[in-house]
Amino acid sequence: MKRDEGNEIVGKKFNVSADCKPQLHYMVDLSERLEKIKTMIDAGEYFTVNRARQYGKTTTLKALERFLENEYLVVAIDFQMVSYSDFEKEELFVEAFSREVLDAAEGKEEIPQEIRDGLALLADGKSERRTLSGLFRYLSKWCGQSVKKLVLIIDEVDSASNNQVFLDLLAQLRGYYINRDRKPTFQSVILAGVYDVKNLKRKMAADGEEKMNSPWNIAADFLIDMSFSVKDIEGMLFDYENDNRTGMSIRKMAQMLYDYTDGYPFLVSRLCKLIDEHVAGDAVFPDKSSAWTKEGMLEAVNILLHEKNTLFDSLIGKIDAYMELREMIHALLFRGQSILYNPDDGITELAMMFGFVKIEDGNVRVANRIFETRLYNYFLTTARVQGSDMYKAATLDKNQFVENGHLNMRLVLEKFVRHFDDLYGDQNQEFYEEDGRRYFLLYLRPIINGRGNYYIEAQTRNRERTDVIVDYGGEQIVVELKLWHGNAYNLRGEAQLLDYLEYYHLDKGYMLSFNFNKHKEIGIKEITINSKTLIEAVV
Repeated sequence: MKRDEGNEIVGKKFNVSADCKPQLHYMVDLSERLEKIKTMIDAGEYFTVNRARQYGKTTTLKALERFLENEYLVVAIDFQMVSYSDFEKEELFVEAFSREVLDAAEGKEEIPQEIRDGLALLADGKSERRTLSGLFRYLSKWCGQSVKKLVLIIDEVDSASNNQVFLDLLAQLRGYYINRDRKPTFQSVILAGVYDVKNLKRKMAADGEEKMNSPWNIAADFLIDMSFSVKDIEGMLFDYENDNRTGMSIRKMAQMLYDYTDGYPFLVSRLCKLIDEHVAGDAVFPDKSSAWTKEGMLEAVNILLHEKNTLFDSLIGKIDAYMELREMIHALLFRGQSILYNPDDGITELAMMFGFVKIEDGNVRVANRIFETRLYNYFLTTARVQGSDMYKAATLDKNQFVENGHLNMRLVLEKFVRHFDDLYGDQNQEFYEEDGRRYFLLYLRPIINGRGNYYIEAQTRNRERTDVIVDYGGEQIVVELKLWHGNAYNLRGEAQLLDYLEYYHLDKGYMLSFNFNKHKEIGIKEITINSKTLIEAVV
């Protein structure tokens, strides 16, 4: 807590806009990450911090600048502050770059007057040699005369990476790096952006060929995990709890936040902000104590999945822009297709770079539950899908499934079985394998829209079995979808569903089987096993 100029107490907030500031915002402890990055800098390494949008890059770099200031002279600039037109000509870029360096060095006594004057001439356009080589001669002299070693940080390099002058800048950095035993240069150079500069393919105006940004092949791999761990989230919530005294279970809340976000920084902070500022104080959750609960968390997830923000806009925009990426995501979501990680596959690399997927046990997976559900919703609410018979049937039925705020999943399954058999009962097995999951989610989506959400349990996301977890009105419902492979297989499915009911502390679970046996008995039955109720539907 702190006091403003009017002497009123001002509390910290969860932040999702621009970089986080320790005095204003609740943050995770970055010290361990900063120590690891400093180890790379101490070793004289040049590297790129390439992470997806809103992954905490700028916050980390700002914190790194403060962390290094006693030992290094940090020159931190942001290419967003440079006009796009300044990248079109070398002279203009040199002027703009010199201005940014002078601004970054403002108040730093270490810059010699000769260097300051030379950079000022370049910045004002008064030097006759406004070239990158001329600029780097001044920077090299500065590196040679400075008491502290210089570290150059350039944020938002994506703003420049499609220009020849940017490649020329990388070439200068590379040349001085290679000759650092003979010419003074920066101790370390850090470039930050979404794209990995080492692997960008760009069209060069000279001959129209696609070439690699090879001047940055000197860069070391940046392998530091910037996602939030459960421990990281616990630390942030501990600071919040010290100020607000909600009585929350910090460990449980941190685990739930991680389970839904996989530690994606923006998503963690956004959910926390929603709980604190939107969920708390409404009719259902009148105070912070009631909001920082499992039910309050599920309500925040519901709000997040229905809002527009720049991260989701980017997610959907990239899916629309890259057809192969769209096809890969669709295969992961609806067909349970196993996609082995191949480092040479450009689409997988693109999806990883944008933060859409992760690698788990050698397979490509959607990065987190939030992205997965948002993508399911996107694919299930296109104009073509909403015009389908199954979607229309669900829309007509939807008002009959909620009783006193509770979703009647048994009735949902009864109606789904009836509609599915009427519409698709004469289809073959291949149809069911490809579309069974999609049609159930297609039916479920308009029923729970606005009040609930769902996600697929990661461990059962395959062709033969899927567990759908439905969050509705603060309650969770487990529905197992599976292909029928005989009674023994069905019994194993029942046992697995019982395990999930134990995990979620539920007394009732649901099973939907897609059966290809010509003599199958379509319908619903209810059984009790070990005091748990299982409602099984067969289509």
